[in-house]
Amino acid sequence: MTTLIVGAAGMIGAKLARHLAEEGAALHLADVVAPPATPGARVTAGDLSEPGVAEALIADRPATIHHLAAVVSGAAERDFDLGYRINLDGTRRLLDAVRAAHAVDGYVPRLVFASSVAVHGAPFPAVIPDDWPPRPLTSYGAQKAMGELLVADHARRGILEGISIRLPTIVIRPGAPNAAASGFFSGILREPIAGKAAVLPVPDTVRHWFASPRAAVGFLAHAAAVPWDRVLAACGPHARLDMPGVSATGAASIAALGRVVGPEAVARIRRVPDPEIAAIVGGWAEAFEAGRARALGFAAERSMDEIIGVHLEDERGGHG
Repeated sequence: MTTLIVGAAGMIGAKLARHLAEEGAALHLADVVAPPATPGARVTAGDLSEPGVAEALIADRPATIHHLAAVVSGAAERDFDLGYRINLDGTRRLLDAVRAAHAVDGYVPRLVFASSVAVHGAPFPAVIPDDWPPRPLTSYGAQKAMGELLVADHARRGILEGISIRLPTIVIRPGAPNAAASGFFSGILREPIAGKAAVLPVPDTVRHWFASPRAAVGFLAHAAAVPWDRVLAACGPHARLDMPGVSATGAASIAALGRVVGPEAVARIRRVPDPEIAAIVGGWAEAFEAGRARALGFAAERSMDEIIGVHLEDERGGHG
């Protein structure tokens, strides 16, 4: 049985592909640009928001679909049309293709939708409970919330087994910075570890919810494997789960950097306020209960020290 990863050229998609390939999965990797080559995997380049692309991607009826394709938060906020075309229209085309296939031959895949904690918007409690209603304050958050509703409605009708997992901000992202408004959370750790200068554009007191790339891959893999009867018992067909993570301020992240790597890394960070980024991040949640996800077996790191350690192990051979 094939696993389709849509958005496989991204950092998390590529890591998920490598993980599943190591486990022996038959993979079909797709993105708007050709994803990195993975042994034994079929690779497709195509824009999910264009007519016919989604139908071609599910022609061989993959048993599992990981839908990771998205325009990230900062880019979706700056380009309204692009954000809605990719994040909403692309999702709708994928679900329409699955629904049409279901009508023809009863096709019912497991669909894992990579959502985001950005579906939540202030005001909210210090720790958000599992049943807290989404109130996004950005276009990206609104698009992800709409995607969740579409997936849940298709699951309710028995067209697919749909799980929307609300990913924390992923740190430390390897490689070059991306256009996400949250990118500096990785930058203030990744760049100093690599001996480079970094900028913190928000106050040290800003608190947010984090997990490592390794944890994100684990979330996705587990969402594809957890028995559907357990999901229904915990959530009903409206499986929209806040993932576990670590709640930390910028100051706590920097302190962890000092403990794990050393004071010379901390010295490379400068404070340069950016009102636009501060306005976006200021509307994001600080911590989550995530009890429902934990009860279903989802797990993440427990501290920023652990998250930094994962980065050193996975990206730098254990060295800072």
